[in-house]
Amino acid sequence: MLRPRFIPCLLVRNKGLVKTVRFKDGKYVGDPINAVKIFNEKEADELMVLDIDATSQGRDPDYTMIQRLAAECRMPLCYGGGVKSADDARRIIGLGVEKVSISAAALANPGLITDIADAVGSQSVVVVLDAKKKLLGSRWEVMTRNGTTGTGLCPIESAAEAERLGAGEIVINSVDNDGVMKGYDMALAERVRAATSVPLTILGGVGSLDDVEALVARFGIIGAAVGSLFVFKGPYKAVLINYPSQAERDRIAQVGRHAHAG
Repeated sequence: MLRPRFIPCLLVRNKGLVKTVRFKDGKYVGDPINAVKIFNEKEADELMVLDIDATSQGRDPDYTMIQRLAAECRMPLCYGGGVKSADDARRIIGLGVEKVSISAAALANPGLITDIADAVGSQSVVVVLDAKKKLLGSRWEVMTRNGTTGTGLCPIESAAEAERLGAGEIVINSVDNDGVMKGYDMALAERVRAATSVPLTILGGVGSLDDVEALVARFGIIGAAVGSLFVFKGPYKAVLINYPSQAERDRIAQVGRHAHAG
């Protein structure tokens, strides 16, 4: 049975795990391999790992790190960072990764989405759109280079175009809500969900499981990606890898089923 996915999102910088606030001030929170081991034990639905500096620094994917992550990970793994070609994607999938995410490269060359889909299958192509709210009105702009560079593109239109070109999943990441822990940008999620039909994952802003429940109640089968809540604990943000229990996940999924029954 299809059900919502609860997805830890791990940000990697200089081979270490970090957590940002509005894409800035990355705080070191540990070793990504150790985090993967803990999420294995907690039986996470899937895992997203993003090398947040690879593209901005013009680096290739760190294949050694990816291989280690894939070898350790016992759940579906999505990797993003530095992917610039179908050959890059094919190599990453060959290491045991289930999905490859692309962002800035797909915006600069939309045909890359189709090239990678042809190479590894649409189900393995994830397009991540980092969206920032504009100063006036209820509109958003797609950002690149860790949220520092505006593209002039609308994330709703970009998501629909990515699906048309062969993306098998869209991830919408709110720059404004990143690390703030005050809830998802539900309005943005609503607009993108209405414009697309492929699996959708929402990232940015979760402060409690209530926020995840609110997302699932509104959209039913959706990906709820989480950063801070799954790596911090308590008001002082002590580093503690955590994940909802099976009972908690079942309860939230049941809320979604009830909300969308019929």
